[in-house]
Amino acid sequence: MFEQLAAEFARPMSLPTEVAVLRLSMALLLGGVIGWEREIKARAAGLRTHMLIALAAACFTLVAMELMNLSPQNADLQRLDPLRLIEAVTAGVAFLAAGSIVISGATVRGVTTGASMWLCGAIGLCCGTGDLRLAMIATVMAMIVLYLIRVLITPAMHPEDDE
Repeated sequence: MFEQLAAEFARPMSLPTEVAVLRLSMALLLGGVIGWEREIKARAAGLRTHMLIALAAACFTLVAMELMNLSPQNADLQRLDPLRLIEAVTAGVAFLAAGSIVISGATVRGVTTGASMWLCGAIGLCCGTGDLRLAMIATVMAMIVLYLIRVLITPAMHPEDDE
């Protein structure tokens, strides 16, 4: 029985373990950057949620890449479509993001948090495929939108605060 368990962990991966760990770690880190901003603004979906979304998206991507590298018994029966992965992650995260939106009368809250969650899914996909530069660029741009733009527009929206 122990040999069977050991064999499960010995299955070769197409990616070196260090690369998989790097990609998953980057997803956690970059999702955490966006989640940190949401956390300090006391939003319902904060640091841990964003980190887990990015990690999950990266993990799904790695699993899909591993499945594409398997040599199937019936290659002619197997259909591989990596775009399905993007659709599945997008739909799953969109479902979570929609749950963060609260409508109360004329007030709508949580749309930005929902959008940031959706973006963390995309960042996780980037990390999973190894496109760490694109993931980092998207994270920096997200922080510009979430932080810098708020700093710039808040005085314009509330000029009485400057007095």
